[in-house]
Amino acid sequence: MIQISPSLLSANFLNLERDIEMLNESEADMLHLDVMDGVFVPNISFGFPVIKSISTLSQKPLDVHLMIVDPGRYVSQVRDSGAAIMNVHYEACTHLHRVVQQIKGAGMKAAVTLNPATPVCMLEDIAADLDMILLMSVNPGFGGQKFIPNTLKKTRQLKELIERTGSHATIEIDGGVNLETGAELVSAGADILVAGNFVFSAESPKDVISQLKKLG
Repeated sequence: MIQISPSLLSANFLNLERDIEMLNESEADMLHLDVMDGVFVPNISFGFPVIKSISTLSQKPLDVHLMIVDPGRYVSQVRDSGAAIMNVHYEACTHLHRVVQQIKGAGMKAAVTLNPATPVCMLEDIAADLDMILLMSVNPGFGGQKFIPNTLKKTRQLKELIERTGSHATIEIDGGVNLETGAELVSAGADILVAGNFVFSAESPKDVISQLKKLG
């Protein structure tokens, strides 16, 4: 069954409690939270106090995606904010293996993200240690971007790498997900779809989440 992780970056921040309650009642499997620092990506979103507040309301696990430099500095803060999954960028970690072990040692699931221009082969020696691998299907930092078609090839390549390395990691895709691209991604081997604008701009976000679930 495909899992759906709505991105709260597209939620209404003046009515965040309302949107979280809506997601609690939906078929969403987890909540995707993008933390941006204005350095690794050209935007700033929200930090740990906001995540902590969200964790007190959400009945779904929090998938915290750190689009920041040197994310290993913040393992304890991410854990204490209520995250179930800590997701770091391959491109932001000089010592990726160390960071992955720190995340697991803190009791969270460890995930690693690849930017669109980073080949999946870069995870050859770490894939078996990961719980999730996220492929960015847009350039990180902004919502509402167009899906990059090459992601389909990367998803198939990642599926093969996971099987070959004996990894149990799930494949998550983030960016430009809708019913059309979602169906293609599921066929290519994706397990989890992150959807932001497509969900929150809909007249009935819960119905859209249900439709995405049916893709798998």
